[in-house]
Amino acid sequence: MSAPEEEAGPVTEAAVRIESALRDFLRSEASGGIFLIVAAALAMLCANLAGLSAGYFHLLHLETGPTISPAHGPMTVHLWINDGLMAVFFLLVGLEIKREFVDGRLASWERRRLPIVAAAAGMVVPALIYLGVTHGVAGLSKGWAIPAATDIAFAIGVLALLGSRAPAALKLFLTTVAIVDDMGSVAIIALAYTDHLNTLALAGAGLVLATMYVLNRSGVRRLPIYLALAVLLWWLIFLSGVHATISGVAAAMMIPIVKSPAMPDDVTSPLHRLEHALHPWSAYLIVPLFGFANAGVPLAGVSPWVLIAPLPLAIAAGLFVGKQIGIFGSIWLAARTGFAPRLGQAGWMQIYGMSLLAGIGFTMSLFIGGLAFPDRPELVSEVKIGVLAGSVLSALAGYLVLRFAPAPAPLKTPEARETP
Repeated sequence: MSAPEEEAGPVTEAAVRIESALRDFLRSEASGGIFLIVAAALAMLCANLAGLSAGYFHLLHLETGPTISPAHGPMTVHLWINDGLMAVFFLLVGLEIKREFVDGRLASWERRRLPIVAAAAGMVVPALIYLGVTHGVAGLSKGWAIPAATDIAFAIGVLALLGSRAPAALKLFLTTVAIVDDMGSVAIIALAYTDHLNTLALAGAGLVLATMYVLNRSGVRRLPIYLALAVLLWWLIFLSGVHATISGVAAAMMIPIVKSPAMPDDVTSPLHRLEHALHPWSAYLIVPLFGFANAGVPLAGVSPWVLIAPLPLAIAAGLFVGKQIGIFGSIWLAARTGFAPRLGQAGWMQIYGMSLLAGIGFTMSLFIGGLAFPDRPELVSEVKIGVLAGSVLSALAGYLVLRFAPAPAPLKTPEARETP
């Protein structure tokens, strides 16, 4: 999927390099998760306080730019955040995916097996639960992917609150699962939520990607060139009918990476420099802004019984029940069958707590919910209620399980080595 890369020397001390590469990521995601929680809480306050509600929704729908695409109409604050800034977030997601596959925790099949199986099961089971709950209810089947995604910033933020009670192995494994999960979410957005295509614009996007590929192959390492082409790619994909955030992942696949024997990825590598430059903006601005713009749902006149309406119930059950069954069940089954060892530094209760935290689907779930029901604002409000309910329940249950889980006894069998 990625472009050819330059190898700066033989790869040595792989484990040290991989741990080093993820350290900054975990730190920024943990603190960014706290920002996201605060932003979501502020959105709920603004949407429900009489003096702020009208201004909050007026700001989100304020026209702030020209009509870039006739299909989307005039650009609004909400559209700039969801289709513009979130493309930058997806660019960062793509960079992380590429680094992990080229020179990280997914660089070999042995390291990929358990995270891929866990992530896949953690997407399929929630989707099946959603479809089971909404079966026979007209118009809801398009939301099947809403509970399939995990919000890594939120989940890592909760783990950060636990300190040493959350072993490093859990944080690294959850991060790896979330990266694979993001790949699945990107594929779902591209394939399941694209209706009408502008083939000319799509062909232009393909030409831009081909140009980036040729530049990579030719040894061009100047980031400004790639970034300028990435902006052009975003515009063409926005016009094409494919969701514009896909441009971020596509552009990331063409950013060069240079591997070094002394570092996780060489500091001179364009991918390394861009990823580290984007992390603070994504964690502390883009994702919290998205949460603020999308989490606000007015509760006036909303009965508590809405939680058992088919759509909110299906989403909440998919996140809370489906994620824990899919992820914990697949890890247990892999260990029982010998397909892959379980996490050597974590007990089964801790693994179960991590599986619960994977049910926090906030950012991606809200994003997919908006794509699933673009012309049904009443359903989007129900999506938000279901996502908030399932995510909060998963966060609280996961926190409590990990807070009181006993430390695991050391494993003595050869199979008990730590699995990344």
